[in-house]
Amino acid sequence: GINAEYGDIYFGRFIMPSYILATAGYDHTIKIWEVSTGICCRTIQHTESQVNKLEIMPNKQLIAAAGNPSIRLFELRGNNGQPVNVLNGHKSNVTGIGFQRDSKWLYSGGEDGMVKIWDLRASSVQQELESKESCNTVILHPNQEEIICGYQNGAIRVWDLKANKTSFEIKPKDNAVRSASITSDGQLCAISHNAGTCLVYRIKNDDKKLELIKEWEAHKRYVLKCLFSPDNKLLATASADHTVRIWETKKFQCRRTLTGHQKWVWDCVFNSESTYLVTASSDNVARLWDIKQGESIRHYNGHHKAVSCVTLNDMSEGPSTTTTITPVNSSPSLHPSNTNATFTASNTTVPTNNNTTIPASNSITED
Repeated sequence: GINAEYGDIYFGRFIMPSYILATAGYDHTIKIWEVSTGICCRTIQHTESQVNKLEIMPNKQLIAAAGNPSIRLFELRGNNGQPVNVLNGHKSNVTGIGFQRDSKWLYSGGEDGMVKIWDLRASSVQQELESKESCNTVILHPNQEEIICGYQNGAIRVWDLKANKTSFEIKPKDNAVRSASITSDGQLCAISHNAGTCLVYRIKNDDKKLELIKEWEAHKRYVLKCLFSPDNKLLATASADHTVRIWETKKFQCRRTLTGHQKWVWDCVFNSESTYLVTASSDNVARLWDIKQGESIRHYNGHHKAVSCVTLNDMSEGPSTTTTITPVNSSPSLHPSNTNATFTASNTTVPTNNNTTIPASNSITED
């Protein structure tokens, strides 16, 4: 049945929200949260390694976790704590993953320099692009035909999947590329660097080449993540300076600086309406932010080491499960007065050291 207040779907004894928020990191766990209450409804053990990236399959059947060196896929519905598929092929940290729009295949990039396309039915590699440099970020173009790859040596490559070759390559800086994002209309590509700079390129439709239209210092320290909002009006940059900045995409002026995290902010994700942002930090906490107000309105507590990645799917699956994160004034459970809802996970150990190193960096260590 459906719980109208939270949009939850019941599968046996396990309650699966029709929206899914998940975090993971260095305590070797993946946690799935109730977005509105801050309560953890499930913990999945990821014993192999820390989790570098998380991605929810578009049909919400599976969640993929990029570790070292495998990619593990877990069922989102049910209580099965074992992976239903393990993709082996990378030789070290997997730094980026994503699904094709129809959930037919998965793409990945890693420290070993390899970018791979995985057939999920056969659990095998369909295509791969090789480099001697560590690949730090991979992002699929909305046309589902090109992958943009960013490397440790500062290079940016466009991989044409149909032609199975690099169609364009530039190296604007010697500084490592940390993150990349493409607008949903496929017109702009943002690149962030360890040096704190952001570059925005226009993607030419005729030859898919990148034309630089904006470069600026987004932060004084590493920009660990850059991400366009679904409505293409905002760009978020998460940094080692403990903040996230929200830039409007007309002139790329800073609209908000989100402050509250105590350590590096590794990852962030917008809700589908581009009104909220969830962030993941080395302070062991994920936060939900009201972008318009610039305030943190929910904490997700429960991890015992750095939270390195976060993913959210709040897209409706049909009229019976239509659920999105709603504004504070229309949802009592999202009221700021309850920002400290906590959950303490069982079967986890408390670490003695919170220092973490960036996966795929080879050069920077968190202070």
